[in-house]
Amino acid sequence: MTNRNKKFAFDTMKLLIDFYPDAKCELDANNPFQMLVAVALSAQCTDARVNMTTPALFSKYPNAADLAKADIKDVENLIHSCGFYKNKAKNIVSAGIKVSNDFNGELPHDLNLLMTIPGVGRKTANVIMLEVFDDAQGIAVDTHVKRISKRIGFTNEDTPEKVEQDLLKLFPREFWKKINHVLIFHGRRTCSAKNPKCAECPIKDRCRYNQKTSSKN
Repeated sequence: MTNRNKKFAFDTMKLLIDFYPDAKCELDANNPFQMLVAVALSAQCTDARVNMTTPALFSKYPNAADLAKADIKDVENLIHSCGFYKNKAKNIVSAGIKVSNDFNGELPHDLNLLMTIPGVGRKTANVIMLEVFDDAQGIAVDTHVKRISKRIGFTNEDTPEKVEQDLLKLFPREFWKKINHVLIFHGRRTCSAKNPKCAECPIKDRCRYNQKTSSKN
């Protein structure tokens, strides 16, 4: 990774950070375990839909101990609108059991231990480390982060793990939390998967995708 590539990436990300000064996690939660559940429910579902669903779920099952004792069918009914509800219900109830039994009801401040919780992969664990503990141990790569990183030219990789490794090499640790928030905001508001608003993009002159599409027109 050359210094020139790092400077390009740094300057590009700084433009996005300045363009989205209020970028933050948009999931609602009242405690760390609720954040874990909300992140789990957000898989292939919008944050807005999750935030419409979780008030009833968290009112009935506000913590790990309560969810550990929940009836799966009841949880399925409560989260039905989030999609993949059977698998998600199984995972979050199992997560409640795991956190209650092995971690005394509290999420562990450890990336690897978080990944021992049912339904928690590296992306979710990274989000929890960021949002709950304010301790960036990596960069959470979701569909927005992956798509935009490839479009800009931060990476040519296809798997979240390899995309993350490229981003970690490009950016200093103090950027890691901002990267996730800003690229998700950019993906939702400007750089959508279909019909991105390239004309409104603050980094259109630096974007590999825009250069390619512009040359075809």
